[in-house]
Amino acid sequence: MYTVEIEHQCRCFKKSEYKSEKSFESQKDAYNYSNIVADFMNDEFCTEHLFSAQRVGENEFMIRVADNPNSASSCSTGSCSSDEDTTVGTSMFGTSCSTGSCGC
Repeated sequence: MYTVEIEHQCRCFKKSEYKSEKSFESQKDAYNYSNIVADFMNDEFCTEHLFSAQRVGENEFMIRVADNPNSASSCSTGSCSSDEDTTVGTSMFGTSCSTGSCGC
């Protein structure tokens, strides 16, 4: 069994039809799903975050979430939401919101 997980669920993700974890019988299906969802999220979700797919284990893929440095309302401008209870981990770019509460 192969799994695909989302690293951090911003408000846009929570409002979407996607689940934070999904399982697949084949590695190819998990790989394809993680890449397609990351691409879709970059195209269709808010512009505050960037999403990327990455293999993180033998049977696990992660959709990583990072602050978008090109966003006019990114964490670097101090516009983080305070009503979100999920902590943002260190992103693939090595930074995270100082409050851990970035939201879309």
